[in-house]
Amino acid sequence: MSISRKLKDQLVVPSLEQLAWQDMELGMFCHFGINTFCDQEWGEGKDAPSLFNPDGLDAKQWVRSAKEAGFRYFILTAKHHDGFCLWPTATTDYSVASSPWKEGQGDVVQECADACREEGIGFGIYVSPWDRHEPCYADPQKYDDFYCRQLEELLSGYGPLVEIWFDGAGSEGREYDWPRIMDLVKRYQPGAMVFNMGAPTIRWVGNEDGVAPYPCWNTADSSRGSMFSEESLKWLPETPGWVPAECDVPIRKDRWFWHPDEEHLLLSVDQLMEIYNRSVGHGATLLLNVAPDQRGLLPEADVKQLLAFGGEIKRRFGHALAECSGSGEVAQLTLPQACVIDHVVIMEEIAHGERVRQYVLEAFVDGEWLELTRGSAIGHKKIDAFSQVTADKVRMRVLESAASPKIKSMAAYRCGE
Repeated sequence: MSISRKLKDQLVVPSLEQLAWQDMELGMFCHFGINTFCDQEWGEGKDAPSLFNPDGLDAKQWVRSAKEAGFRYFILTAKHHDGFCLWPTATTDYSVASSPWKEGQGDVVQECADACREEGIGFGIYVSPWDRHEPCYADPQKYDDFYCRQLEELLSGYGPLVEIWFDGAGSEGREYDWPRIMDLVKRYQPGAMVFNMGAPTIRWVGNEDGVAPYPCWNTADSSRGSMFSEESLKWLPETPGWVPAECDVPIRKDRWFWHPDEEHLLLSVDQLMEIYNRSVGHGATLLLNVAPDQRGLLPEADVKQLLAFGGEIKRRFGHALAECSGSGEVAQLTLPQACVIDHVVIMEEIAHGERVRQYVLEAFVDGEWLELTRGSAIGHKKIDAFSQVTADKVRMRVLESAASPKIKSMAAYRCGE
C-alpha cells in the first residue's frame, strides 16, 4: 500500500453537522405551489393567487409517507421562481395570504415544519433567489433587501432547519449579496446545510437524474472539476474544504411539480434502485421529489411507488450476512457458512477524512482468493455489486491511501433471488 504524502497533508474532514447530514442518506423534496394549479413547471409570476386552493392539504400525509419509506429529511419549495410564497410573508401580497385556501389564514411552511417535528425527521426549505413576480428584482440592491427580509422570516420563524436550498436556475449572471445572506444563515440556522450557493456546505451533483459520477469525492478541490456547476466557481472564500454532494431527481420523469394524467411517468422500483446505487451507493445523498396534487395530497400511485422503493432498499440491505469494521490496509469478514453473495457495502469513518484511494474486493472461494471488483472512492458509503458467488470469507485490500484507512463498516449481502 502506498500513502501519498501530498494527499495526507491535504486531508480534509467534515463538520459534525455534515456528518449528521450524510448519515441521513435519503431526503424527500416536495415541489408545491401556484404551478401545481397551472399545469406548469416554471411560472412567470403572473398567475393569480386565487388559483391556489388545495382543499384537502395534509402535510402530515406528505411527511408520514416520507418517514414510512425510510427517508430522514424533507424539503419544501417555500418559494419557487414564480415568487409565490407558501407562508404569509410581510414582504409581498403574492402569497397564501391572498389565496382562498383557509380564507387566507394558512401557512404551508408551518404545517410542514410541524409535521416533520411530529414524525421526527429533519425539515428544510427551498427559497428561489430568482423571483419572476417581484417588481424590485430589476434593482439588485432593493431586491437583496427584499430577499433577505424573506429569508429572515423563514430562518427565524419555523424552528431548526436541516437544509436551506438555494437554486441557481434563472440567476445566471446575477450577483446576490451572498455575504449578507450567509450572515443570516449563521445567525438563525448555524447548523443547517447550505446547498450549492454562497458558502455552501453541500453541493449539487451536476444533474437532475439523481446519480453521482464515480468517483464522487467529498472535498471542494476535487469536486470543482467534476460537478459541472458554474456556481461552484463563485463560492465565497469561507466555503469549507468538505462539500459532499446531494443528488436530486423527481419520482416522475422530468416532472418536479404535479401534472394531471402523468402516472405513466413514474419511475419503476428497478429504476429507483439503480438511482439509489449510483447516489447513496457512490457516497452521496439522494433527494427524491414527490409532488402533491391540486388536493394538497401526494397521489396514491406516487405513495405506492415511494413505499415500494423504501421496501426494496430494506429487503436488499436491511440484513447483512456478515459485517466487520477496523483499521489498516485489510478488512476481512468471515461468513457464518459458505454463502451466496452479490453485494458488499463499505463505509469509511469519514470523521477522519477520505483515506482510501484505491482498493480491491476479494472472496475466498474453493480455497483461494478470487477478485470481485476494484474501486477508488469509498467515503460515506460505497455499494459494490457483482455476479453471485459462493464464498466463505470476503476481504478488502487497500492499494492506495492518503492515511491509515479507518473502515466504519464492511458488510456482505445477497440481494438477488
